[in-house]
This record gives sequence, C-alpha cells and structure tokens, in this order.
Amino acid sequence: MLIKNADDIRSSEITPKSLYLNRRKFLAGAAIAGTAAATGLGLRQIVSPSVSVLAGNMAGNTAGNKIDGIQKSPFSTTEAITPYKDVTNYNNYYEFSTDKDGPAKLAQNFRTRPWKVKIDGLVEKKQELDVDAIIKMAPPEERIYRHRCVEGWSIVVPWVGFSLSELIKRVNPTSKAKFVEFTTILDPNQMPGQRRQVLDWPYVEGLRMDEAMHPLALLCFGMYGEELPKQDGAPIRIVLPWKYGFKSAKAIVRVRFTDKQPLNTWNIAAPNEYGFYSNVNPNVDHPRWSQAKERRLGEFFKRPTLMFNGYDQVASLYTGMDLKKNF
Repeated sequence: MLIKNADDIRSSEITPKSLYLNRRKFLAGAAIAGTAAATGLGLRQIVSPSVSVLAGNMAGNTAGNKIDGIQKSPFSTTEAITPYKDVTNYNNYYEFSTDKDGPAKLAQNFRTRPWKVKIDGLVEKKQELDVDAIIKMAPPEERIYRHRCVEGWSIVVPWVGFSLSELIKRVNPTSKAKFVEFTTILDPNQMPGQRRQVLDWPYVEGLRMDEAMHPLALLCFGMYGEELPKQDGAPIRIVLPWKYGFKSAKAIVRVRFTDKQPLNTWNIAAPNEYGFYSNVNPNVDHPRWSQAKERRLGEFFKRPTLMFNGYDQVASLYTGMDLKKNF
C-alpha cells in the first residue's frame, strides 16, 4: 500500500470532518440494525435514533433570514442538492483561512451591514449603491447550479439571485467597456487570512462583457432560500456555473468597467495554473493534477467532468478560441 506524506496529500482528497463523523454514525446505526435482525429486537425502535441524528447533522448548522418571493428558474439542474451543512462548512475562502473548515468558524462575526458597492469605470451612470438596493433590483430567482472547484470537488447548490445583466443594464456601460472587474472587500481586522500574504489582496476577478451579460451569470445574495452565509460570500457575490469556483468573487465592494482585461488575483499568483477564462474543461489539466474527473462532495466515487461543467449554453461565447491556450 502506498503511504503518502501529509504534504503530498491534496485538500481535495481529504474527507471533510463532518462527512467522516456522519459516516461513523451511519455505520454505527447499521451495526445496531444488524444486531436487531440477528436477535429479533424491534428494528424501528433501535435504528430510528441513529438515523435521526444523521439527518439532523446533515440539515444545517446555522439559520439565516428567509428570502420572500423566490421564483423558480428554468436554468436549474435536476441533480440532487448537496446538503446545506456540507456547503457551509467546506469552503475555499482564503480571506478567512486556507483550511476548508476555517471560514465557517472565523466568519461568524463578519459585518455585512452597512455595505456599499461602488460602480465605476466606463459607464454612464457611476454610482455607489447600498447592497439592499441592489438586491431589490429584480425578483429573486432560485437557480440550482452545479459548481466545480479547480481542486477536483464539486457541489450542487440552490443559489438565490438574479442575472448579473440586470445590474449592468442599469448603469449603461459605454461602447468602450469590454470587461467587468470585481473587487472584494479588504478588511484584515475582520478577515484574518488577509493578514498573511497568501495572495495579493484585495481579491480581484473579471469577466469579458459578453460573459457578464450571459443569463447564466448570477448576481447572488442567497442560497437554500435564505440570505447568504458569511462563509459563502455574504452579502453579495457572483456565481458562474460554467467556470471554476475561484472565478465567483465573494463579498464584492466594487464593480469596474474597463477596456482592458483585468489582472485577476489567482492569475497573478500562478499564471501557469490559473488562466483568465478558467472555463471548466476536462481536456486541460491543472499542472499538478488531472481535471478529467471530479468528486461530488459527500460521494465516494468520482464522475467525469463535463465541458463547461455541462452548461453548453455558453459554448457560443468561445467560438473560434483555442480553449487550451485560453484556459
């Protein structure tokens, strides 16, 4: 048997602690059930407590404010939704911590109000908007999206928001605007991860204008019918289901329209590993691992990774482009 050193094991290969503990409880329940069958004891009486504990642990650990008037979206996948607790306790959010379970602990006191978003650059209507005014721009939609991480794991989440294009149309970009740049909050006092030079802070991401205007690009302020948890990008973030997760900027404070391609944070940090486009592409390996397969959070077996994460609606955006060169 091959034994790896701790430093050689990727975080995507490590079973989340919550899933490991739940698995132990499930196996314990199964063992009790086996004993019940062998001894003739009442199966319902013995097994039910263990099953109830498992269901309770997977149901979620924090309750946010409910969002009213949510409409169902035709963009939603019919795949099984990843349990809330897993999505809120296994996060990539380096502003708080590089550990997957760190953000959920360290973000609890993060202040999301008051919150302003500055919109400037090549637009006719430069402005600074309160986040709650942005949230009220359009009716909220629930979109159940597949979400793929560059590390090889994936989730299915019922995000709540509306098309990013709704915001863009209201600020009237000029004809010179070719890209949209998103800047996230810089606040080392609240975000302990920003006290370390893991990345060049603040976190910056960007899209080509036609990508930002695509109806799949979501301006997101909730999930699972509630306000976004702080460790998942509250109060407002972007969700781009056909791109790797790091493109979906969290806790946005500035949206800038420009004629030049933004210098996004991960591309600055490791340009040979993280390109500007970052489309989910199983034919382009990360330099340190294959992207051909993925593991859905909570599952054991891997599944094939789909081109554009299965969102073929965006394929026309990249007609004629070499997607191995423009990765």
